[in-house]
Amino acid sequence: MSASLNNYDELKTVRDMIRYAVSAFHQAKLYFGHGSDNAWDEAVYLTLFSLHLPLDHLEPFLDARLLQTEKQRCLDLIHQRVEKRVPLAYLTGEAWLQGYRFMVTPDVLVPRSPISELIGEGLQPWIMDPEAPLNILDLCTGSGNLAILAALQFPHAFVDAADISPKALEVAKQNIHLYKLQHQVHLYESDLFDHIPVKLYDVIICNPPYVNSTSMQELPDEYKNEPQLALAGGEDGMDIIRKILYATPNYLTENGFLLLEIGHEYENFLTAFPSITPTLLETETTDESILLLTREDLLMLD
Repeated sequence: MSASLNNYDELKTVRDMIRYAVSAFHQAKLYFGHGSDNAWDEAVYLTLFSLHLPLDHLEPFLDARLLQTEKQRCLDLIHQRVEKRVPLAYLTGEAWLQGYRFMVTPDVLVPRSPISELIGEGLQPWIMDPEAPLNILDLCTGSGNLAILAALQFPHAFVDAADISPKALEVAKQNIHLYKLQHQVHLYESDLFDHIPVKLYDVIICNPPYVNSTSMQELPDEYKNEPQLALAGGEDGMDIIRKILYATPNYLTENGFLLLEIGHEYENFLTAFPSITPTLLETETTDESILLLTREDLLMLD
């Protein structure tokens, strides 16, 4: 719904608009977790995006006065965020991860995987030579963000990316073209490993559907507006992960490994797979949601 500007005469500057957005977000009790974790950061991003201003240069523009058309754009976006309760990325059509911009639609999860932090660190110490011609697979690629980050971090790697959703792959294709990586990142429509190339990979990255059925019912509205196919992991969250773990050894080199995101399902993971001991990887944002599993680890599965 478009806002009537007559009701917002007192909003004259960028500072005013940000303050109004923060108040509106708090009043609506919005949930944040798709690129920011608080109302201020999201209000700043929304306002700068609406005004076509640099996202990292707020201070010089705080007291700049708004044109009527600019005010309208900002208010429309603020009110859509409040009324629709969808992640802001779906309203702007973009999301940022590790300093890189990715195009998004409601057909893909909003990029936010902490695996991106590990890729940004070169997957050290597990990858010793970032210049090596690695074979990397990104399963459940969605928008392609992790595959693209891997290609940028490992410039001589061959990166395959697979997803069951044709619509998600269309988004991934756009992002691959955005970074001119068509020669390095190749997409496959595949239900997990069903239609990927017959080859062995040094690294398999996977952010699969893992949310258990109870948690699915309790998700905030923002998450319910994301594709459920990419979130729901069955009663214990392990339905898709079971398929992945049992198949993965057939696609790993002798020294290869799987990087697996499991969110808040670590206890369910340990219950489901008592015969293996994963390596927990810490990032700035999490210490129990990313597992490293070697081929040897996976061969211990019952």
